[in-house]
Amino acid sequence: MRKHLARQLIMKKPRFPTLFLVYIVAIVCIGAGYWRVMAAAEAPASVQQARVPRMFPDYNGVVIPPNIGPLNFKVEEPGVRYRVELRSTRGDPLIIASRSASIRIPAKPWQALLRTNAGEQLFCAVWVQAPRGPWSRFAPVTNFIARETIDSYLVYRRLKPLYNLYVNLGIYQRNLESFDERSLLENGKIDHACLNCHTFLNHQPDTFALHIRATNNNNLNPMLLVRSNTVARVDKTMGYLSWHPSGRLLAFSANKLSLFYHTINTNETRDVFDGRSDLGIYWIDSNRVVMPPAIALPDRNETWPAWSPDGRYLYYCSAPVLPREQFFNVRYDLMRVGFDIEQDRWGEPMVVVSAQQAGGSICQPKVSPDGRFVLFCLCRYGNFPIYQPSSDLCMMDLTTHEVRRLEINSDQSDSWHCWSSNGRWLVFSSKRLDGLFARPFFSYMDEQGRFHKPFLLPQEDPTYYDTCLQTFNVPELVQGPITVKESELAQAVSKPKKVFAPTADSQPASHQEKTGGDEERDNSGYMSRYGNK
Repeated sequence: MRKHLARQLIMKKPRFPTLFLVYIVAIVCIGAGYWRVMAAAEAPASVQQARVPRMFPDYNGVVIPPNIGPLNFKVEEPGVRYRVELRSTRGDPLIIASRSASIRIPAKPWQALLRTNAGEQLFCAVWVQAPRGPWSRFAPVTNFIARETIDSYLVYRRLKPLYNLYVNLGIYQRNLESFDERSLLENGKIDHACLNCHTFLNHQPDTFALHIRATNNNNLNPMLLVRSNTVARVDKTMGYLSWHPSGRLLAFSANKLSLFYHTINTNETRDVFDGRSDLGIYWIDSNRVVMPPAIALPDRNETWPAWSPDGRYLYYCSAPVLPREQFFNVRYDLMRVGFDIEQDRWGEPMVVVSAQQAGGSICQPKVSPDGRFVLFCLCRYGNFPIYQPSSDLCMMDLTTHEVRRLEINSDQSDSWHCWSSNGRWLVFSSKRLDGLFARPFFSYMDEQGRFHKPFLLPQEDPTYYDTCLQTFNVPELVQGPITVKESELAQAVSKPKKVFAPTADSQPASHQEKTGGDEERDNSGYMSRYGNK
């Protein structure tokens, strides 16, 4: 039946013989229907609708990068035939005719349309022929093509939303300019251990680190370290990681985490409690681990390290040590501490935004590439926002000290955010679609610091998310494909060619830098420039 249908279409005499080769550019069978790309032709007689069509994903009123792959979508209007016209200021329109509500946009014409019209509006007109009825034309969907590109690859972890089993999870890289997805490392190749906390040096695909947990290798929880595509295993348990921009060291957290259950949230009973945590530094070249007293205080839990782009400050989160029975009272402050890498000297920690000032608990700070903003999660309590529907994205302007919740938040968990290398794009994990599965969303930040309506990571099949039973988290933008082989990463876990066993090194008190100036010391012993705790 499908071959017969395709033969009929190819043999059909075109209205304009000279345009025959252009008239039918592609025919793709989809279920019982097909779609085809057409040259410009007269639109069918139709009844004008005042509203835009319902579609999924909601690609309406968004700002998109000029190098993003096709935004395939499903028209959620009942019909038997569909017509879509994509046009902008320059170039010919891209017209698609389909007997399926799933609209798949061909890559090459789409890329040419966006590349030619960067900085312009993008219009999408949709016609739908109702069953046994006339055609309807809906109001055009209007988007905007930004001038600034986005980093071409996205790395994320995909796993089922299970409670305590590491089943079929992996870290994957996705080409954002197409639909190509490849596994970086799947846990089936390393005895189904947990993979987490992958982080890249300055968005470079050849230098990164990731943590392995609960392997069968003598209960070892190592870190895989990749530098210039050379893989080594570091036999040291490290939690949340952050590269110093020099590439000479990693800040890490040492956490004592436990999963527990409660009934505070109506749609999420899981939670993670951090009973004890400190921050440490791994000096890569000398293979040393130090726990500087400034960021490893005995009466505080420090976590979520994040370096500033110039490497002069380490941002992190800190809370008093409390028993698990008081988990709902745990609130983390946003901190920062000065650091001189040449002298290996630390300043005194100071509060950037207190939990009291923010009205919640602060997690996952990330500083923008230009050093102007620090973006973080704010939730009711604790430090694991992916399990909290209350988690919102907030941002502080470090020049004005203004703190605000972003306009792109939802009523579900928004977390795991990452800046693009040019500081114009933000990717984050959000459960806004159904409250259960986290999906990657992108948002454009303009020159005034305003974020625009987020859009969902596009998929080749517009119905992909309807049947995808995996959650996406830790989305990281990188500037190109990761070329180190998956087999090399897997081998480095069990049979490594290079192994580093870091030596522990104490940090003498004389390394503490005495600072003064206009900072004021609050009653916790921290210095605060931005307001009291």
